[in-house]
Amino acid sequence: MFDKMKELLELKKKAEEIKKELEKISFTSEDDYSSISVKGTLEIESVIIKNLDNKEKLEKSIKENINKAMKNAQIESAKRTFGQF
Repeated sequence: MFDKMKELLELKKKAEEIKKELEKISFTSEDDYSSISVKGTLEIESVIIKNLDNKEKLEKSIKENINKAMKNAQIESAKRTFGQF
């Protein structure tokens, strides 16, 4: 029983270490209209508007860049998480 508790505590410690690592990493996706940066913890770090000339293209750009940056962050998070266990 104590072995299981010890194992759970080790897993929790590893998870906390991974989270700290992911907080330090940033993923950016950008194009001519916007630049979006997301932390490895999936928090949006920055949104930069580069071009206001076309509202529809800007809206599409923001959506696509958020999705790309989040996807890259999720992939890295999975690699780090499953690589530890």
